[in-house]
Amino acid sequence: MGIRFRKYISLAPGVRINLTASGASLTVGPRGGSVNIGRRGVYGNAGLPGTGIYTRSRIDTASPVAKDESGFSLMRVSITVKDDGTLVFVDAQGNPLPESVVAAAKKQKGDLIRTHIQKKCDEINAQIDGLGQIHLNTPPPMLPKFTLSSFDIPKPEQPALKVPGLFSKLIKPWRESVERENQARIEAYEAAMLDWDKSKAQFEEMQKTQREQIGRIMSGDPEGVQQYLETVLNDIVWPRETKVSFEMHDDDALVFEVDLPEIEEMPTKTASVPQRGMRLSIKEMGPTQVQKLYMRHVHGVGFRIIGEAFSASPKTNTVILSAYSQRPNKATGQVENQYLYSVKVERSAWSKINFANLGALDIVEALAQFELRREMSKTGVFKGILPIGG
Repeated sequence: MGIRFRKYISLAPGVRINLTASGASLTVGPRGGSVNIGRRGVYGNAGLPGTGIYTRSRIDTASPVAKDESGFSLMRVSITVKDDGTLVFVDAQGNPLPESVVAAAKKQKGDLIRTHIQKKCDEINAQIDGLGQIHLNTPPPMLPKFTLSSFDIPKPEQPALKVPGLFSKLIKPWRESVERENQARIEAYEAAMLDWDKSKAQFEEMQKTQREQIGRIMSGDPEGVQQYLETVLNDIVWPRETKVSFEMHDDDALVFEVDLPEIEEMPTKTASVPQRGMRLSIKEMGPTQVQKLYMRHVHGVGFRIIGEAFSASPKTNTVILSAYSQRPNKATGQVENQYLYSVKVERSAWSKINFANLGALDIVEALAQFELRREMSKTGVFKGILPIGG
């Protein structure tokens, strides 16, 4: 993070250091005549106090880092907040800054630094919130609808051509200049019309495709439903890698196999910003906290997929979803698929959920009202089960 801060440190009469986001500079000399040493070089300043007369000229060759007689380096300041909550103040080359410069930054731009610390805190905690709340965007089991939209890009207006005056008509170069200008306007208009016609044709084709796709979905066409559902699932931003496969059965059922993320992929730290001090407090989550987070996430994934299935496929009356993870077999040491839960849901029962208040839902227990196979402790420790139909 680049930090802009400004600090004047009095060294001696006529000497000061100016720290800014673009670097620091040293100014030496009394009013009316001084030398400024900065990142962009050394400049001489001369003027008459009280007159407003002032000159400035370069008196050296450029150098990437300037120093004064005492060896003080003039450099750009950057501040970052590491994942462990540590604040790091470095120069452009990544070297730690002296404590005096760090103290100046904290004093002059404390609010900005605290904002950056809070942003980092929110980023860390957002991972946990996203994993535990993926079910909140589950759509209700409503039928997909096609809404005819209008092409709202305005049609290009015909250009107003320039009318030659009397002298333009009589003087050939002037007349040709007007003709060239009018021709340029006509060509620009024609090019704009080509683009507009192309955009309109593409829009109308998309409308036609969408109308046909919704029609296929409403009729229960398996290929249409599959294409639409694949698009819907691919558009979801999954917090962790989640692989979904499904197939349609002739009895109006959709059967899903979900390859869940592993518990080792869950975040293990939470963050907070103390009221006092300029730091980020990082706290390790205990094993039970991580297990409970994983428990909420894997159930939220299943809930979301079931909801998307019922919403995307109006002819589907039953969804069977089996979710598994890769775990080592304690007897052989081989990594195998272990089913964590398997659930069978009917549309009529699914429709009883209050989708307007999903925030009040206990996502872990939400699937228990349906036909559910699951062996799990209260703290989220799973045992492998045999999936429905397996």
